[in-house]
Amino acid sequence: MRILGLFLLLATPVSAGECAVLANGSRLHVERHVVDGTKVRLYQDGGYVELDASAVRDYEKDDAMEPPAAAPSLAAPAPPVFVAPAPQLSAKDLADAAADKYGLPRELVRSVMHAESGFQRQVVSPKGAIGLMQLMPGTAAQLGVNPFDPAQNVDAGTRYLRELLEKYNGGLRHALAAYNAGPGAVDRYNGVPPYRETVNYIVRIERDFFGALSGTPASNR
Repeated sequence: MRILGLFLLLATPVSAGECAVLANGSRLHVERHVVDGTKVRLYQDGGYVELDASAVRDYEKDDAMEPPAAAPSLAAPAPPVFVAPAPQLSAKDLADAAADKYGLPRELVRSVMHAESGFQRQVVSPKGAIGLMQLMPGTAAQLGVNPFDPAQNVDAGTRYLRELLEKYNGGLRHALAAYNAGPGAVDRYNGVPPYRETVNYIVRIERDFFGALSGTPASNR
């Protein structure tokens, strides 16, 4: 799975506003999808994720995307009202807001976000994890969020981290290992699985997290 920057000539466009039904039964709301041979691209918020076509079982029309036709009116149209867009929160502000909401240290959520996405909003991992705290499409569907929306993404990722900490009785390493490799791997090994990627992931977050608590500048961590 990867992000692509160009349309291919053989791609087949499909209408906007739909729900992709994944092979595992999860549903993901997207603006549209494009099929290219054995691959399919799911578009949302200016970016897209590419999957094997077999990973999507069906596409359902999203009726919510189509507003009802307006009734004709003889009255003069009201003048347009211009509303300034709400300021977009920075990645660190999103992390802090979610940390406060779920009662976690701000430094911990920031450290996880740093390790997962480098504070990037649109980054997609080779495995298909999306956005700031790298939610998999299936996980996002289970949590009922749009992973392409930064606020929903970070909120859901922080909520999931809180649930893992509760599952492992506050064990930070167990929770981080489960966030990275999945709870099944942690349960199977009754602790941190012996995966180099997972071990390095935990070490990096602990270094950032405890360094921030001790006031060590990021450049020295």
